[in-house]
Order: sequence, then C-alpha cells, then structure tokens
Amino acid sequence: MPNLNDPAEAVAWLRGPQAIRARCASILEAARADGLAHFALRAEHLEAAADYVAQTIRANYPTLDIPTHSRWRHFAVGGRDRWAELAARIGGAGTEEAARVRFDLAVTSVLLDAGAGAAWRYREPESGATYARSEGLAVASFELFAGGALSSDPERPLRADAAGLDAMTEARLAEAFQAGPDNPLVGLAGRAALLRRLGQALTAAPALFGAARPRLGNLFDYLRSRAHDGAVTAATILAAVLDGLGPIWPGRIELGGVNLGDVWRHPAVRTRDLTDGLVPFHKLSQWLAYSLIEPLEDAGIAVTGVDELTGLAEYRNGGLFVDTGVLEPKHDGVLTETHEVGSEVVVEWRALTVALLDALAPLVRACLGKTEAELPLAKLLEGGTWSAGRRIARDRRPGGGPPITVASDGTVF
Repeated sequence: MPNLNDPAEAVAWLRGPQAIRARCASILEAARADGLAHFALRAEHLEAAADYVAQTIRANYPTLDIPTHSRWRHFAVGGRDRWAELAARIGGAGTEEAARVRFDLAVTSVLLDAGAGAAWRYREPESGATYARSEGLAVASFELFAGGALSSDPERPLRADAAGLDAMTEARLAEAFQAGPDNPLVGLAGRAALLRRLGQALTAAPALFGAARPRLGNLFDYLRSRAHDGAVTAATILAAVLDGLGPIWPGRIELGGVNLGDVWRHPAVRTRDLTDGLVPFHKLSQWLAYSLIEPLEDAGIAVTGVDELTGLAEYRNGGLFVDTGVLEPKHDGVLTETHEVGSEVVVEWRALTVALLDALAPLVRACLGKTEAELPLAKLLEGGTWSAGRRIARDRRPGGGPPITVASDGTVF
C-alpha cells in the first residue's frame, strides 16, 4: 500500500483503478448499513436488474459475441463503418501511423462525449441520417476530425496536434456540431475550452506527446515503449491518460499542486491521510482507456489486465439502478432538483453505480451461462448495462433522459 500521506504517492494511487473500486465499495458498504443521506440500497432488486440486462444483451447480440466497450462502436452507428472509410484515406502510411491517427481520433472524440442534452441533434452531411446523444456526438466529432479541423498542418489533416487544438473556438465547434438556439448542445463553451486546454497539455508533456510537433497520436509511441514482451497493461494506459491529460480538467480538487480530475468528495469516506473524503471516478479517462485497446491490439501490442478497469460512473449505468429499483431515493429532491456534478447526491449515485456494476456482473453471467472470462466487465458494459439503462429510460420518461438531472459543463458526463 502506498504512503497516502505523501502527496506524490497519494496522487498516483488516486489515479489507479484500484482506488476507484476501493472508494466506491466503501460507499456501497455505507449504503448496506443504511448510512447514506440520499439513496437506500434495495439489494433484493439486483436479480431482476440482472435479468433485464441479460434480456438486453440477447436482443443486441443474439450469438453473445460481444465486442469490448469503446468509442469505436459508435463510429459504426447506422451500419456505416466510418473508420474503415477513413483508414482508406491513410493508404500506405503503415500500421504505426494508422494507430496514431486512431489515437488522435479516439482521444478527441471521447473528450467531446460528455452528455449532449435531450434537445440536440446532428445531421450527418453525407448520409443525411440524424443522430442524438452519444451516437450524435461520435459522428459529429468524427466529421470534425476527418475534416482536418484539429490539425495545424493542411498537408496532414488527419491528426490532432497542439496548435490545431489550441485554435478551437466556441463558434467553430458550434458550427461543426450544428449547435445553436434551435439545436442547443449542453456545455458547448466547456467543450471548446477543453480542446484548447488539451492542446496546451500536449505542449506541456513532451515525453508523452512529442517535443517537435506535439500530437495526441504520439501517445501510441509512448505506450509502445512501455510494453513488455509485446504487451502493455490497461492500468498503464489509464495512468498515461491521467498523467498527460490531468491539466485539462477545470476547477477540480488539487493535491500537492496536481489537478486530480474526476475526483470528488463524499463524507462517507473517512481516512487518516491526504485522500480523506476523496472518491475517484475518472469516467472519461477510463472510457478513453477502453477505447485505446483496439488501436493498440490492431498494431500488434497486446493489452492485459483489462478487468482492472472499472465500470463507468455515468448516467446510463447509474440510471439503470435507479429505474430498476436497486437504488431508491430517500427524498424527493434527488429526482426533482438539478444537481451539480460535485454535489453529494451525484457523487453518491456515481459511486454506487461503479460498485453495483461489479455486484451485478456475476448475476448477469449466471443468467447467460457465461464465465467471467467469456463475459468480462468490458463486454458486459457494451452488451448490456449501458444499453439497458438507455432502454429503460426510454420506457420510463419522454425523451429517454436519465432519472436524475445533472447540471453538466460538458466535461464529466
């Protein structure tokens, strides 16, 4: 166990998936003892929730051949393999450059994937199809990248470099995402600012992103250099993402002068060290780590320890537990008020979501007759819980929004 009274060791621990699991598990234990202010645990509903997720998986993947949860699934929405089309443009650039381009695309698209809001829509220019929420953000960010908007080099448009990102304005992003008064996108200004800070973060971390012309794709080369016997761990991917992108998160908790990112406070966590009260989630960073697995593996680098990553603390997974009755709000304000991301209600909800995903997984496997090796958490997220959360939300509420309203700044959910 690291020395959590040492700032550097405490920060490193909070950036690991074991810290996410440990702190979220402590919130779940408090719920089991009825010690939380906002949610009561109704564990007797977990089996019904597992049945619902298993039904959703069978509907989505009748053969139970489920891919890993990642951004790449959204790039194929509508039956169109957009990455394959873009890869054809790269031509003979080679496997390594293709991986760099995929890193450029995945990182920027994931960071733009915080909730869009119920009203926003994106009409794909080429197909004419209209998409909303995560799929719409995926297609819009794909078109933004493919059009060269994130590159400062017109001769090499398929990249996201520091200068290109730093030049992004709210007006340019609004135009690219077709956002405006009649098509409002939640957190538009926050997303544009996030891209600019991302550009600045690339310049500040030459070991990860290169010194001469900092680029997100150079993170592929860094991770390749960290591989042993042709393999890199998922925890190494997450650590690199958090180290490199840590400075981009606005107004967050700091420890030892380091911005902790998606880490918040909850009174149920009590420790006698520098991490007292802190609950890490790293939702977008873990979503990104999941999304970098395929580019690495397609480039010949195996990724091990994927199950060390946790479930994602976001509103589809979290909404599933509220809508199936596993989590019962203790007061009307949970469902009727709008909550800030760092509020006790939201931190409690997100922590319970992560811990309950681990509790739900073996029940779903039992329903489907699958082992943990056959249905790891990364596939359970893709095949079932996220889709099940969306499905039940559509059944419960017009527009399919989550049961709890969060005031998003475009950088968390």
